[in-house]
Amino acid sequence: MIRCDACVLRRMSGFRSMSAEEAKLISGFKSGEMRCETGMTLISEGTLNPYLYTVLEGWGFRYKSLEDGRRQILNYHVPGDLIGLQGALLQEMDHSFEALTPMRLCIFERSRFLTIFEKSADLAFDVTWLASRDERILDGHMLSLGQRTAMERAAYLLVFLYYRGLRSGLFTSSNAQIPLSQSLIADTLGLSLVHTNKTLKRLAQRKLIVWRGRACEILDPEGLCSVAEWTPPEASPRPLI
Repeated sequence: MIRCDACVLRRMSGFRSMSAEEAKLISGFKSGEMRCETGMTLISEGTLNPYLYTVLEGWGFRYKSLEDGRRQILNYHVPGDLIGLQGALLQEMDHSFEALTPMRLCIFERSRFLTIFEKSADLAFDVTWLASRDERILDGHMLSLGQRTAMERAAYLLVFLYYRGLRSGLFTSSNAQIPLSQSLIADTLGLSLVHTNKTLKRLAQRKLIVWRGRACEILDPEGLCSVAEWTPPEASPRPLI
């Protein structure tokens, strides 16, 4: 198990620095690490999950399902994201989480979560910041589902994930491949698979993206931003728990 003060993510410019005291507190809160294979369900909606997780490597996604099997993908998660926070406060999990690629995660005991608020105001602020950032992301997704056209929705999703992957070190701007299938995109955009396929073909015809197996390579992020009428937020160091 890697110590928090030796975590490779903490040496990346995308994450804020942490004092020795904060790293020690987080290390004491950490109970282990785990690896997930592609397709593994880490959290199941309606269950009591005793853990929180921080993503160290890989991609995952959070979703809710209807009884007939239809699902809505709510958000995608990358290194540095805190997973399961809603369950820490509401007890029963109100969503599910699946590994999109092989993942490595830190494990924290949910029952000790309030220790952060009791012992460190700065770390408590970091947790609040992470929760607020997730709400801001969901606001953007809600706007997209409610008001953007199918093509604008697809462009927004892909360029949003491009910047998330780029800033978390999952790829570089010269090799930006997002590990998505068209069925996952359909479940995110609220469109049929046929409509999604036609929409993505239009983006590919504009030479904004290209499909490479089960991955979408971003060729022109600025062009996607223009289609989506979206400006990515400025990059600044973010908290890491």
